[in-house]
Amino acid sequence: MKYSQWIGIAAALMVIIASYLPWMEIPALQKIVTGMDNAGTNLGKPAKLHLIFAVTAIVFFLIPKVWAKRTNLIFCALGIAWAVRNFLLYARCEMGTCPERKYGLYIVLCGSVVMLLMALFPDLKIVEKKEP
Repeated sequence: MKYSQWIGIAAALMVIIASYLPWMEIPALQKIVTGMDNAGTNLGKPAKLHLIFAVTAIVFFLIPKVWAKRTNLIFCALGIAWAVRNFLLYARCEMGTCPERKYGLYIVLCGSVVMLLMALFPDLKIVEKKEP
């Protein structure tokens, strides 16, 4: 794909921005949880790992080497695995209280999927070596 690296960078930036957006709301506690603010829950700050995966993916999207594209595939696959884990963790019901999913959680998941798709189809010119 011609613009795969730029779409991948845009998706990584989208994941970084969505890490600070609301991920879920707990109506019983009247708290809104983001990826970087756990609002008194014991869920931690899972967006820190999203930030690491997104920044390394941006770096590898910009390097026009085969090894960088292959390494980027690994980091994007880890990023989508972490996004699915967070989607399942933040969506579960505990002790009769079911949280309401917010748009930030969906944006992180969609951005991670787009990053993986763009890492699968890199725009890389391959030059064949001619033997004398």
